[in-house]
Amino acid sequence: MSGLIALLDDVAAIAKVAAASVDDVIGQAAKAGSKAAGAVIDDAAVSPKYVQGFAAERELPIIWRITKGSLKNKLVFLLPAGLALSNFAPWAISPLLMLGGAYLCFEGAEKVAHALGLSEGHEDYPKKDAKPKDPAHLEEEKAKGAIKTDFILSAEIMTIALAAIPPSNFWMEAATLAAVAVMITVAVYGAVALIVKMDDLGLAMVDHGRFSVTRAIGGAIVKAMPGFLRLLTLVGTAAMLWVGGSIIIHGLEEMGFGTLGHWIENAAVAVGHLVPESFVGAVEWIVTAALDGVFGVALGLLLIPIGEKIITPIWRKIFNREEAVHPA
Repeated sequence: MSGLIALLDDVAAIAKVAAASVDDVIGQAAKAGSKAAGAVIDDAAVSPKYVQGFAAERELPIIWRITKGSLKNKLVFLLPAGLALSNFAPWAISPLLMLGGAYLCFEGAEKVAHALGLSEGHEDYPKKDAKPKDPAHLEEEKAKGAIKTDFILSAEIMTIALAAIPPSNFWMEAATLAAVAVMITVAVYGAVALIVKMDDLGLAMVDHGRFSVTRAIGGAIVKAMPGFLRLLTLVGTAAMLWVGGSIIIHGLEEMGFGTLGHWIENAAVAVGHLVPESFVGAVEWIVTAALDGVFGVALGLLLIPIGEKIITPIWRKIFNREEAVHPA
């Protein structure tokens, strides 16, 4: 009997350790995922465009296909690569983060320049007006394009998350990164599914609502969605520039070039002294994020000619060389 009690005590102790480990994984994943906010918001802002123009019944299947592609990107390709870097080449994480930060600055600044009429962005390429007529082929092309774009953003998300995970053993890092991958993918594409179906929900409320208030709410949803999507794009662009600029500035500090980072910190503290004490923390964060974003815009504008004239054409030749547009 005493042996059985001892065994049960051991099982309870193991269960407690396992529960604590799960809590640690979830907690670390949440913290690490929050560090990738800019890339996550941009992913959610960009993805709805991939289902535009399709029949309503095809929207969710397309999003589900992209979701599966995103999970494959993160879990099959990026997770092993991230663990290999962490265990065999940790020195490469910071440069890769800075490279990803530069990409975010480039993408964000390109959107700003395009909005101001200073750049044609990704819309300027020979096949931009060549659209396949077959809906199935168009759906295939859109899904593939979304998964390719997701790979870049997922790489940035996973690298940022990896850098934010406290030093631990291999299995804890693997479990935390896997949790980050699943949590962020579900959050992003769950939000995307909700966004793209809001129009349909609003129209259903207008057409089938029993009460005037229901129909009024439905009409308000339909009218608000275009503005909401524009706001989401704006927020995503701002987040990209803020996070990208912050990554580069922190990377420069790690390399011994901390002048810019110290200047931003001092500026934030100086502005914080001008407001009541209860607002100091929030004001310092806003000033820091704003200055990081300004730096991100400046760097991104410098990178636009390199990205549009050199990197983007090479990327299209590599990934689009075998793609053919079906004739009508």
